[in-house]
Amino acid sequence: MLNRLSTGKSWYKHFQYEEGRDKPGDVRNIMLVVAALIASVTFQAGVNPPGGVWQDNDNGHHAGRAIYASQSAAYYVFLISNTFALSASILVIISLTHRFPFHFEIIIATVSMIVTYGSAIFAVTPDESVRFRYVIAAASVPFILRCLIQLFNIVFKKE
Repeated sequence: MLNRLSTGKSWYKHFQYEEGRDKPGDVRNIMLVVAALIASVTFQAGVNPPGGVWQDNDNGHHAGRAIYASQSAAYYVFLISNTFALSASILVIISLTHRFPFHFEIIIATVSMIVTYGSAIFAVTPDESVRFRYVIAAASVPFILRCLIQLFNIVFKKE
């Protein structure tokens, strides 16, 4: 093992998921930790955008609005990507905790987090820099894809 790590030969294969070796519960726990970390980071980035917010009203800027939004295209990419990542990580969290105790409370907490995220990005984003329907669409993509995959599996499972 040490030899393989020091030579750089396929060291990453040792850490990859292996069905016979890895327990499903351990894999689920790792995925929950990773999804929670992604949700935390993306939530924080949306609530407190890179570059911060304007502190005062001058030079055409409004206090409390994202400084990064002045670079419209870059901010738009950031906001869509960040929203997509948050939504996907929340989907993973909800899926992996299905039928757990307090699952309903987990759903309430995650929906509340999405609403809080939405209200925060609406508060810091100037109306003219982003069309919010695209942000809402980005938030719904992971859920829509999961539903389509489930539907596809149901339809084509009938043989």
